[in-house]
Amino acid sequence: MYNVLLFCDPGIDDSLAIMYALLNPKVNVVGIVSSYGNVPQQQAIQNVAYLLQLAGREDIPIIAGARSPLSGEIAIFYPEIHGEEGLGPIRPPDTVQREVVNFDEIFKIINYYAHNIFIVDVGRSTSLAIAFLLGGEEQLRKVRGIYCMGGAFLVPGNVTSLAEANFHGDAIAANLILDKGRNVYITPLNVTNYAIIKPENIDQITSQPFNSFSHLIKPIFEYYNDAYKKLDPSLSGSPLHDVFTLFALVNPQQVRYVNREASVSINFDNTKGVSIADFRPRSTEETTEATDFIAISFNYQAFLEDFIQIMTSKR
Repeated sequence: MYNVLLFCDPGIDDSLAIMYALLNPKVNVVGIVSSYGNVPQQQAIQNVAYLLQLAGREDIPIIAGARSPLSGEIAIFYPEIHGEEGLGPIRPPDTVQREVVNFDEIFKIINYYAHNIFIVDVGRSTSLAIAFLLGGEEQLRKVRGIYCMGGAFLVPGNVTSLAEANFHGDAIAANLILDKGRNVYITPLNVTNYAIIKPENIDQITSQPFNSFSHLIKPIFEYYNDAYKKLDPSLSGSPLHDVFTLFALVNPQQVRYVNREASVSINFDNTKGVSIADFRPRSTEETTEATDFIAISFNYQAFLEDFIQIMTSKR
């Protein structure tokens, strides 16, 4: 069982990742830190509360994360991809109300599950960076591993020609995580762009009401898929970047990594948010505490089968 503290900014892809985590018997979600990113922070919190209510998991604490980047820049949102409320055509009922706990709950959770907890960050890195700044490295050393969706190594970006959206959205925070974090596993666009789910897969998943999320999956996926078709008409489906990051955590044998020290450009020019690592051929590769693990390939068939199996779970 993987105890997971999830940092997110739902968002359609994040929402599917939350569903995947809650339905997965290998995952124990011990808290969700909800921040700005795809939508404003308050809307992201509302979306998390709605999904937890549907699942009957109000026992999972929602922690209020950051509202804007460390740089002080104005946050940019993406309604054309995720919809105004972040769930495509779905609007969470106004009746959904949940207590939101203070940020220091992060450290209580880490201490409770010390050395047996993973952080999965599939949004902007701001909240996780703040946790490093407030808790210090001694707190985050109690985490077994950090899985971050972000970056684009040797491939084009998606929010600019060079940079991926999460690292670009708060480059200072993302660079801090890669610098201070230990056992950091990065799932960049190199692999997540190929974590494609097709409409026929969604039809299979929603062919009957398997669980409390079944009625949501098709309408939000169709909204997301239509947006991706406009971006790249050649795609046969849509990449689920955030779901893949959780898949990588619980299926380590299906993902191949290279060991490199990675960083993120914090320049406020056209290189902002660019992910950097040395990919020159080497005769030897030394792994140190500062080494990051960058995903470069994976077993697509295993990903597809796992996603369908989990999302049709009756858990």
